[in-house]
Amino acid sequence: MSGPGTAGTGRFAAHVRGARESGALVVQPRMGFAGARRMREGLRAVRDVVAPTAGTVTVDSYTRVGEYARALEALRSGAELNGFPLVAHGADGTRGVLDGLASGDFPVQVRHGSALAERLVATACAAGADATEGGPVSYCLPYGRVPLRESVRAWSRCCELVAARAEPMHLETFGGAMLGQLCPPSMLVALSVLEALFFREHGVRSLSLSYAQQTHPGQDLEALGALRRLAGERLGGADGAVDWHVVLYTFMGVFPRSAAGAFRLLEESARLAVRGGADRLVVKTPAEAHRIPTVEENVGALEFASAVAADERGRARTRPAPVPGRYGVYEEAVLLVDRVLEQAPTVGAALERSFAAGLLDVPYCLHPDNANRARAVVDPWGVLRWADPGRVPLPRRTASGPEPEARGPVGSRRLLDMLGFNARRFDAEDVLGRRLADGAAA
Repeated sequence: MSGPGTAGTGRFAAHVRGARESGALVVQPRMGFAGARRMREGLRAVRDVVAPTAGTVTVDSYTRVGEYARALEALRSGAELNGFPLVAHGADGTRGVLDGLASGDFPVQVRHGSALAERLVATACAAGADATEGGPVSYCLPYGRVPLRESVRAWSRCCELVAARAEPMHLETFGGAMLGQLCPPSMLVALSVLEALFFREHGVRSLSLSYAQQTHPGQDLEALGALRRLAGERLGGADGAVDWHVVLYTFMGVFPRSAAGAFRLLEESARLAVRGGADRLVVKTPAEAHRIPTVEENVGALEFASAVAADERGRARTRPAPVPGRYGVYEEAVLLVDRVLEQAPTVGAALERSFAAGLLDVPYCLHPDNANRARAVVDPWGVLRWADPGRVPLPRRTASGPEPEARGPVGSRRLLDMLGFNARRFDAEDVLGRRLADGAAA
């Protein structure tokens, strides 16, 4: 879904919009390789998938934290890197990777994970990348100890770089994927909308709002609906229209170890994307539990996800609509957004004050600027609930506390158990399926 502003928002937004109008889901990998030739090979393979795709250049860990000299040294020595050292390659080298591949039919996004990202974003802008992603909270709290105030200022400048480019560039908030898992959906929705408002405040007019698949399909479906509703309510306004869409991430936590279980998890995410109205799906591969996936494994995952999405679109007309508001995601998220925006005249200052006061508090996040008083639990049915919201404001409907099965202290054993919920669930489905097949054969 997009807001009313569609003209002049760049080819990334136009590509997603075109796929939506044709009834298709854009699928995108998380892929990055150190060498320019290998990166081009990967992008070319993704471009040639028979489905609407977007390319990804994921940077390496050295570049992510600003250790550009170490990234350059590793590149020159041939040492293994876990991504593309974009700053070491420079704008010219990166442009060489994109030339002849990136296009209106195949836009490319730079993904990185950097709180202090001005140099990285400037390089991506100069190289002609179509999009990047991040945000002042979502690329600060999970990834290190950079003070939130410094990240807010750095991301103000990043947004201004994106907004100033002659060829419009797209910016995606990572706010809906904080820590990957165990953050209540309402907090993910609120952070995604707040970072989108921050982007708009700094001149960005083409953006996307993220949400990461969690542990309960019904709750996730409601969360996507809440995100789309809240974005629609907040991203218009007299200061100019914004073109936006929603992107879903396949589950980012502990992945099933069996190939069948991993494909079932990927299948569920693709069906969720269609049913929840997402326009783009960032895909993980069955290799995630073991190692960095190959180009071929990325391509296979994209083809599989696209086929499942097409199948789900064929079924969608006959499926009954979900019960609205069962988990209170919208009610909690809209209260959070409103309370945060009351704290200061700018979104950036409001985010800083809200974290300092504990109004925003990401469970299990150890960053010094996060209160880390709030706790969430996965109940036996997979619903992700607040166990203790700390100072996070909740509506009266949900503020009375969690259901009985969600109460109790969250120790290390329980935490590990919750982190492995999806892996156990989908691996168990694989074991059960094989037993049933063996029984039928006998």
